[in-house]
Amino acid sequence: MEKINLPKASNLTSPNPVTIVCTQKPGGSTNLATVSWWTYLSYNPGMIAYAMAKTSYSGEMVRSNKKVILSIPGAQIADEVMGCGMCTGRNTDKIAKFGIEMQEVPDSEIQIPLHSRVAIQCSLKEFVETGDHYLYICNVEQVYGNEAEEAVFAWNGYSQIRPAK
Repeated sequence: MEKINLPKASNLTSPNPVTIVCTQKPGGSTNLATVSWWTYLSYNPGMIAYAMAKTSYSGEMVRSNKKVILSIPGAQIADEVMGCGMCTGRNTDKIAKFGIEMQEVPDSEIQIPLHSRVAIQCSLKEFVETGDHYLYICNVEQVYGNEAEEAVFAWNGYSQIRPAK
């Protein structure tokens, strides 16, 4: 084995799971942010965690509202998911910019993309500083699924988003 850096390791461990962090903006609209660093933490009680850069607008919204939905996107919106990871929702309406069709989730004001395989509705339990990111630890409130949608993953160090086939 040869000594490598962490970004190279993330390339060698592809594919990585992709999610869209869906949060509510102050005016009530939904913001979308693409994240590949997330995981299940516990089934009982249900808990998940994900990491976002400290400067993330979506992170600000989660810390403020204490509510978030992680949506596992379907293959039909792979290009749009990549686009959502390339700009900030602070001054961009990503839903309009990328033409993403949205759907409502019961008991939530936050919407998710229509083409979602799984939606994990959560409340923020805590967040922890982890270098240049925050790790968001969340309690799972409800989970929805659609097996007809094909999930996408991040490939080649997060440079591509596509199915695992």
